[in-house]
Amino acid sequence: MFLARSLFKMSSSNPLARLEQRAAEADQIIEYLKQQVQLLKEKASVQASVREEKKLLVENAKLKQDIEDLKKQLLDKEKKRGVRDVAVPSVEVSAKSNATPPQPGGPAPSVTHAATTVKSPPLKDDSKNKKNPEKKEKKPQQAATAGQADAKVDVSRLDLRVGRIVTAEKHPDADSLYVEQVDIGESSPRTVVSGLVKHVSLDQMQNRMAVLLCNLKPAKMRGVTSQAMVMCASSPDMVEILDPPSGATPGDRVTFQGFPGEPDKELNPKKKVWEQIQPDLRTDGDCVATYKGAPFEVVGKGVCRAQTMTNSGIK
Repeated sequence: MFLARSLFKMSSSNPLARLEQRAAEADQIIEYLKQQVQLLKEKASVQASVREEKKLLVENAKLKQDIEDLKKQLLDKEKKRGVRDVAVPSVEVSAKSNATPPQPGGPAPSVTHAATTVKSPPLKDDSKNKKNPEKKEKKPQQAATAGQADAKVDVSRLDLRVGRIVTAEKHPDADSLYVEQVDIGESSPRTVVSGLVKHVSLDQMQNRMAVLLCNLKPAKMRGVTSQAMVMCASSPDMVEILDPPSGATPGDRVTFQGFPGEPDKELNPKKKVWEQIQPDLRTDGDCVATYKGAPFEVVGKGVCRAQTMTNSGIK
């Protein structure tokens, strides 16, 4: 009892001791507050994780519904196209497996879902076509080119050129035929056989200008291959060779306004292109050679014409 009183007197009489005691009590309070703050932080983090998980569950449910709607639309479209069975695997979206609760201060969680796949009908076995892949690729192009050529049948498909008959002589085996050598602007003259003996004298055939059809398929006439045809105004009683315009030279192309295009390399006899075009080739009232009213023209030089024959066919 005496010792306690002595200590009390000492403590009461020493201000420094009282300050040290209060400092110790303050430290205990601060430590307690730190513990409380840490507990509050952990509690807030847990609550945020719960809220985020609930949010992810809602988003996953919406994604699943969207995918189901897309599957339904896909099936409807395939049915309209005539595809009977389209296998579409189900899509599972798991919030627990794919959603990661956010960590304090960390990035937002990501949600992944399975990809939707559509099984197409089995493809045909193309192994038989692997032997000649180049041929398979060329055929559609050839078919397209042929289709374009067949679609348009007009005078632009004829290769009409100005030529000069260098020499002409009678066919050795046919009294009604001439055999001519014609310069059409190529490296060498072409041989042409014409049935003009009864209508044009041999002297008039020499060194004269003419219009020639140059893309007919070469054909033998009494043993001589003819590589072009001299264009003439024609009637049952009369034939006149068409004259090119003055100033035209061998090789000049004859064209027609309103009928653009490049001529065929060679007319296919089976397609009867020449036979379809020829009825529309005529001279007009001024002897001008025309196709459906469009004159035979060498651009910049003039038109082609017959000497005297009007309103006559041309062949």
